[in-house]
Amino acid sequence: MNNRVAFLSLHGCPVARLGEKDTGGMNVYLKEIAKHLGQLGIETDIYTRTHDPDDDQIIELGLNARVIHLKAGGYKYPKEDLHETVPEFIESLLAFQKREGLNYNVVHSHYWVSGFPGIELSKLWAVPHVSTFHTLAKSKLKARAEEKESELRIDMELKIIQESHGIVVSTESEVTDIHELYCKSERSSFKPNIRVIAPGVDLNMFKPADRNVARNKLGLSADKIIIYAGRVEPLKGIDIAIEAVAQLEQQESLKFLVIGGDLTSDSSLSDLKTLTSSLELDDTVEFIGSVTQSNLVEYYRAADVLIFPSYYESFGLVALEAMACGIPVIASRVGGLKTLIKNGETGYLIPFRCAEPFTEKLEIILANPSLRDAMGNTARLTAMGLGWEKAAEKLANFYNFLSGQSCLPSRHIANIF
Repeated sequence: MNNRVAFLSLHGCPVARLGEKDTGGMNVYLKEIAKHLGQLGIETDIYTRTHDPDDDQIIELGLNARVIHLKAGGYKYPKEDLHETVPEFIESLLAFQKREGLNYNVVHSHYWVSGFPGIELSKLWAVPHVSTFHTLAKSKLKARAEEKESELRIDMELKIIQESHGIVVSTESEVTDIHELYCKSERSSFKPNIRVIAPGVDLNMFKPADRNVARNKLGLSADKIIIYAGRVEPLKGIDIAIEAVAQLEQQESLKFLVIGGDLTSDSSLSDLKTLTSSLELDDTVEFIGSVTQSNLVEYYRAADVLIFPSYYESFGLVALEAMACGIPVIASRVGGLKTLIKNGETGYLIPFRCAEPFTEKLEIILANPSLRDAMGNTARLTAMGLGWEKAAEKLANFYNFLSGQSCLPSRHIANIF
């Protein structure tokens, strides 16, 4: 029996460098979930656009998992116009499929712009279409008034919700948003088939280690270190974090490290540097840029605390990675972060999008090493229950339910839920 799944991801490539513009948690998700599906015996092909002339067409991720780069638009095609590349993407994919003699029993699209090819290929192949949005336009607009999203995206997300055989989300918050923001309109009185499957974390890579050893490896000498990690964009609220650091009473021997972004061409990063200078924090705030996963682990281990003041997070994979490394997280009480972080136990959840409450909680953790360590230990224990293996098994079970085929060997099907 064929056990092969096609992932579609025009927008993000799982082997792209993390932390740069338009690369983040979704890229990690694609790579890790595909690898772990492969370990379950499900051959998983991730189709994405060729983003660089040096890209190999096929990159093996591990057993039964690979990335396949397809010609679809120019290498630096603007994100807002990616929908224009869909016809060429479908054509390239079908040509590759025919040449390789491949058959799939599920097609799984990631992000809204991949939903249209998902719908079309589902019809052509007569297989179920599963969609994962990772972020929703209406959720972003609700979270931050200054956000701008096209009517095309909003209309397309509604169409994908209506025409998907199944939708995979990370948290119950996203289920609520889909029902409240998309399914209550006059033209969409329907109930989509949604399954909540939390992403995971690589517990072998992201694990605690000696803080001083990590700082020595990175050449960090400050007594107290705060970090932010992730994409650099207004929705992430990094300006709030900088303002919170500016209000700390004790600035001496303190560093706030902003990890992510392109140091050479990122306009959002430039704005944050201007803010930093205006607050006279040039000696305190350091912009690291994007780093490899192995270096990111060391930054987590070196930190006293992660600050994550995002306006909207469908899940918050960075927070989970930090927790797995045994450091507490101070984050906005939004989306998946509300269920991931246990307020007062693994960090703090802040209901307000302003600097003062973040400053207050930073001061508490930085002034109390025993509290920091206790929270970090509890955070690690929480993360231990969220490995990628469990996420992959639940996803494969959902595929099996939708397709009527056994994607999982029988020994894995029992006791998944």
